[in-house]
This record gives sequence, C-alpha cells and structure tokens, in this order.
Amino acid sequence: MNVTIRAADLTKSFADNIAVDRLNLEVYRGELFGLVGPDGAGKTTTMRMLASIMKPSSGEAFIAGHSILGEGELIKEKIGYMSQRFGLYEDLTVMENILFYADLYDVAFDERRERIERLLGFSNLTSFSDRLAGKLSGGMKQKLGLACALIHTPEVLLLDEPTNGVDPVSRRDFWKILYDLLKENVTIFVSTSYLDEAERCSRIGLMHKGKLLVTDEPAGVKKSLRGAMMEIWCDDPRSAAEVVRGAEGVKNVNVYGDRLHVAIENEDMAAAVIEVLKDKAVEIKDHRYVLPSIEDVFIAMVENA
Repeated sequence: MNVTIRAADLTKSFADNIAVDRLNLEVYRGELFGLVGPDGAGKTTTMRMLASIMKPSSGEAFIAGHSILGEGELIKEKIGYMSQRFGLYEDLTVMENILFYADLYDVAFDERRERIERLLGFSNLTSFSDRLAGKLSGGMKQKLGLACALIHTPEVLLLDEPTNGVDPVSRRDFWKILYDLLKENVTIFVSTSYLDEAERCSRIGLMHKGKLLVTDEPAGVKKSLRGAMMEIWCDDPRSAAEVVRGAEGVKNVNVYGDRLHVAIENEDMAAAVIEVLKDKAVEIKDHRYVLPSIEDVFIAMVENA
C-alpha cells in the first residue's frame, strides 16, 4: 500500500516534559486515520510536527514523500491543515476568507470559481457566502475552515480536533463531508478526544502521555482486550461499580448510564461477579457478554501503562 504519512521515532520535548515519545506510524493513501486520546496526550504536538510548523526534538517524518526536517515548504503545498482554534478572519465574510486562502496558496484565477462553488456547496455554505465569519455558528466555522484548507486541492488533510465543542448534528455533518473526501482519494489524518468518533475511522491510534499505545482498525482494537466483558444493568450503577471493583477476577469497571462494563479474566468469573453484587443487595436487571468498547480498551491500556 502507498504510505502517505510516515513517522519514525518522532519525538518532541519541552524542557523535562516529553510531549511526543518516539512515535512510529504509517498512514496510507486514501485512508481516514484517527489519532485518539485525551487532552494532553500529544495529539496537537504531533499534528504540528507533521504539518512542518514545529520541529521535532528527534526522529523524522515524511508527508507525501517529503521530509518534515528539510522540505517544509514543499509539504505545505501538499497538505491542508486545520488547527484546533478557529484561525480564520472573523471580520471577513465567508467568501472573502476563501478568496484570501486562494491567494495564499496561489490558486490559479481560472480555477477559482469552479472550486469555490464546489466547496461552498460541499459544506452547505452557499447561502452564507456574504455572512461575516464571526457571525457563524461553531459548526459552520469548522466547515468554513475545512473549505479554506481544501481550496488548493491538497493530497493530505491534517485536522486537529475539528469537532471539539461542536454540537452533535454539526459533528455528524462534518464527518459526512470527510467521507465524501475519501471518495476522491484524499488522505485524512484527524485527531479527536471523542472516543465515539474513533468508530468512524479506517484505522486509529490510541495515544496517552505522548506514547502510541496501539494502532489498528476499530474492530481490531476492541478485540485486543484479553478476557471477557460483561454488561450489567442495575439500579445504582455507580455504587455497583465500587462493589465490583474489588472482586476477584475483575480487571476494570466502566459506567455507561444505567449499565456497567466489567472486564473479567475469563467467563468463568461471571457468576462470582453476580454473586458479589447480590450479596450487597444490588438489584440486577439483566447481564450479558459484549464486545468491549474502544473506551473500555483505552482505559484498560492506560491502567496497565
């Protein structure tokens, strides 16, 4: 497969703090890869190094065949980069912002009209072309940022937590746009702290404290958790979680609304877990075996680390 992004022992330190610790990663052409982890995991630092905005302390990375160490200007021609914060001009209209980025990327004048019309339609911003960017909703600002990042038709799209703080409907619409871009063989590298968004990616990397814990397809990540996973419905799941946590054979416990996800060493331990809850007068409505969620796997890996 054609590798579009490759990082080799990519490392970034700030004084005594190692933000990214020997990151090794390959992302393939036309893939939607998700870098998933909480705030402070090192996602933004990774993104800035790949965009050739920040120099690594050590290691190397290549974007579309170009080194981030010596070919930063070439890389910037190949990528579209969208940072966490809305980096557009709020006192300019939607159209003026797009035209500004077209100038910045030196997009040919005879190509602009068709591209701009397509991007406005693509992002459902056609009827808002004369609105000031500062007057847009959070979701619309993100769509405008994406349109500006795409104006020069990049090979690689780097998106740093693009849906952070955006409402659920706008998040869904944004991901629909990303799926449409995949049909055009654009390579998309997106970071997110929303574990449910990991399910939408072709492959994901779970990151914690600068280290990449695992890289695989979402289904593969779920299967990587050893043992069995019980889902238990009960009246007071938080109290029940405290009861179960110390039980023999229980590896970790997560609460999801009115349910518990209890990771156990093997299915033979299930009866003992149920018995512990009954002994503490916890009313159990139902229980079953389930496939672990990505959150279950991530928490288990963090605890082991």
